[in-house]
Amino acid sequence: MDRAMWTAASGMQAQQTRIDVISNNLSNVNTTGFKESRPDFQDQMYQTQRTPGATSSAAGTQVPTGVQIGLGVKTGSVSPLFNQGNLESTGNNLDLAIEGRGFFQIQTPQGDTAYTRAGTFKLNDQGQMVTPDGNPLLSGITIPPDATSVNISPDGTVDVRQPGTNDTTTVGQIQLATFVNPAGLEARGDNLFMQTGASGPPQQGLPGTNGAGTLQQGYLENSNVSVVNEMTNMIAGQRAYEVNSKAISTADEMLQMANNLKR
Repeated sequence: MDRAMWTAASGMQAQQTRIDVISNNLSNVNTTGFKESRPDFQDQMYQTQRTPGATSSAAGTQVPTGVQIGLGVKTGSVSPLFNQGNLESTGNNLDLAIEGRGFFQIQTPQGDTAYTRAGTFKLNDQGQMVTPDGNPLLSGITIPPDATSVNISPDGTVDVRQPGTNDTTTVGQIQLATFVNPAGLEARGDNLFMQTGASGPPQQGLPGTNGAGTLQQGYLENSNVSVVNEMTNMIAGQRAYEVNSKAISTADEMLQMANNLKR
C-alpha cells in the first residue's frame, strides 16, 4: 500500500507540473513572439518480481510474461514548441515579424548575444533599433534623426528617406539566426532565449536564406498558444490529479483495514 501511495503521489506531482506549464502558457497568450511549452512525461523504474521469458520452476517451461510493477511517473522535459504564430498588422514601421524559423539577435547588457522572436523595436536616443528594455539589435541599425520614413524589406534591407531628396539611403541590413534544435534554447524571460549546447551554435544569415524566413514590416507575431487547447488540457490535468488523489485515499483505507485485522 505504501508503494501505491508513492506511485500515486508521483502522478499528482506530474499533473501539478502540467498545470504549472499550462498556466504559464495561458498567462502569455498575448505576449508577442511567445512560444508555448509542453511537458513530456516518462514512467519511472520498475520493480521486477519475475522477468519475462524466465523459466517456470514448477513445469520447467518459459513464462510468456513477467511481473513488473511500475513506480510512477516523472517529468522528462518541458519543451517549447516553435511553430509559427499568427501575424498581426500594427501599422508601426518599426514592428517586425519573422515568417520562418529565424531569430532576431540582441545584445544584452552583459555583452552576450540573446535571441528573440518578438520584433517590437523602438529607437533609443542614438537612433539605434532596440528592444523595449533598451537592448540593441545586433545588426547595428541606426536611423538618422531627420529620417522622414523607414522601409524594411523582406530581405532585411533598411532604407530611410531624408528631407530634400526623393532617393532613399540604405543604413544597414538585419541578419537573422537559426538553430538546428531551437527547442534546446534556454528561456531567460523578457522574450529572450540563450544558446546552449543542446541548441547548437547559431547559423547567421540574411532573411530569405537557409530557412531563416522573411521579415514583415508593420506586423508582429502573436503567441502560438491556443486557449481552447490549453483549457482542454487543464481540465484533463485536473481530472488526472483527482484520480491520483483518489488512489492515495484508497491505499490509505486499505492500510487501515489491514491494521484492523488484529483487533
